[in-house]
Amino acid sequence: MTPNAASTSSGPSRRSFLASTAVATAAVAGGMPLLTACGGSDSEAREGTTSGKAADKLLPTYIAGNVAQPDLPPKNGSAAGYTGKVDLAALATSVPDKLGTGAPFKVMSPFWGSPPKPGCAYYTALDAAAGTKVTWQNQDGYTYGEKLGAVLASSSIPDMVVVPSWELGGKISNAVSAKFMDLGPYLAGDKVKKYPNLAAIPSDSWRMGIFGGALRGIPMPSAATTFIVPYYRKDIFDEKGYSVPRSPDEFLSWAKDVTSAKAKVYACGDMSWSAAGIFGVRPAGTLGWNIGDDGKLTYRIEEPAFLEALEWVRKLFDAGVVHPDDRARSGDPGQRFTSGQILVFCSDMSAWYAKTAEQARSNPDFEIGALDYFGADGGNPSLWAAQPATIWSLIRKGASKETVENALAAANFSAAPYGTKERMLVDYGVEGTHYTVRDGVPVKNDQGNSEVVNAWSMLAAPAPYFAHPDFPEVARKQAEWQQRMGAFMKKTSTYGMNIVEPSRYAGLVSQFEQLEIDYVRGHKKLSDVQAAISTWRSSGGDKLRDWYKELLDKNGSGN
Repeated sequence: MTPNAASTSSGPSRRSFLASTAVATAAVAGGMPLLTACGGSDSEAREGTTSGKAADKLLPTYIAGNVAQPDLPPKNGSAAGYTGKVDLAALATSVPDKLGTGAPFKVMSPFWGSPPKPGCAYYTALDAAAGTKVTWQNQDGYTYGEKLGAVLASSSIPDMVVVPSWELGGKISNAVSAKFMDLGPYLAGDKVKKYPNLAAIPSDSWRMGIFGGALRGIPMPSAATTFIVPYYRKDIFDEKGYSVPRSPDEFLSWAKDVTSAKAKVYACGDMSWSAAGIFGVRPAGTLGWNIGDDGKLTYRIEEPAFLEALEWVRKLFDAGVVHPDDRARSGDPGQRFTSGQILVFCSDMSAWYAKTAEQARSNPDFEIGALDYFGADGGNPSLWAAQPATIWSLIRKGASKETVENALAAANFSAAPYGTKERMLVDYGVEGTHYTVRDGVPVKNDQGNSEVVNAWSMLAAPAPYFAHPDFPEVARKQAEWQQRMGAFMKKTSTYGMNIVEPSRYAGLVSQFEQLEIDYVRGHKKLSDVQAAISTWRSSGGDKLRDWYKELLDKNGSGN
């Protein structure tokens, strides 16, 4: 029971990747003192992070759910895996009483694709079940940051707003603390027991919902293990007798052998996302900061691995093994992959199921596999943990108590665990209207595919899991792949901390996304990248480093 995944229509970019990941979803070091500010002004008071015992006091009491036990429990930071069929006639009830009063409230959320019409059967059924009356203000997910910034700068903010972590740059971070309410009076400690599905969200994920010293964000939990996957056409590999590459050099050699421009078959698409995993490049954003074995605090772009990863991807482009449309950043890499024009492409975990289900009828021999990450030298990789939550729903300051309680009722319903009637309704809609049951498996129809998409699932989510009743083997492979990769996972010094950087440093790294795109395609020189790193240091990077050093000195390290 998993929601549909959005597809991207252009080549890889950090924004498009994070967007697709958002729809697909889905341990903090304790005992660290509080840092609520790095200065005395009101805006500065919203900077920094809250961690350790100070954060513990703000969190809801964790009460684990006991509905459906996974066949593959979480391991090494992985999501759980459900590989057996669920008895749809015996689904549990996680919300026995409607917690909503029917009072109307508005929700603004990013949306990828064409949103359903207001009053559609899906929205009507969810409102009836949860006791809510939601007016959805769905906004284009790819330009959501622009709309979010404008709304937060205005005096008219919807009752509930979904905020993804990748939109927290500039003034938006400070606006989150200024414009959204402290949910502690409703959720902290045992107060959360009124909302049992929210209580079952892991504490690490809740910790990421602390902004400006208060619990403001209701999290969508995500697995710590990497979710960026280098997929390959296992069916074609098996047919041709290709060996799976086990090092960057092997990959390049294999890519040259299998590429045939005449036959319109290329080894891969843009491998930039996976190159970061192969060469051990830390994630972008606040997770990019880490104290190394030498005791020095550095940002990701300062590490040799950053340039090494870019140089390897450029070799692939220079060798002509990357599809021309990936070079031009046009079309859909996923379609090129399923049509056999490219044999390897990078996407998030959701593509494993999405592509399998998409090709099941038209191409029954299609089989998608995932390369295990290898290191730069062909040995074990150095992978970095993702944050345990990267999307939140927040309630505006000044909302009435009834509005807050109805919003929390909706979030509690959306966070229902696998194996419940509520999860089934959120993910599949109404039987007979949005799906039918075939051999004990729910199958969406056209109305289900158009209405039951990323809306309610953005309000909150249960602990991360994989479950595909129609393709249980995919869920098993996803969980096992994450478990294997998790064995090589490390945490950066800022892991598990929701850090709000000073707005004066906003935009420092904004140039790098386009610069990386241009460099690997041969439009920029290595010296251009090196110069940009130097400019980053002199124009604020070194001062930002001092700010992070003070923060980590006072809070301790996340690893």
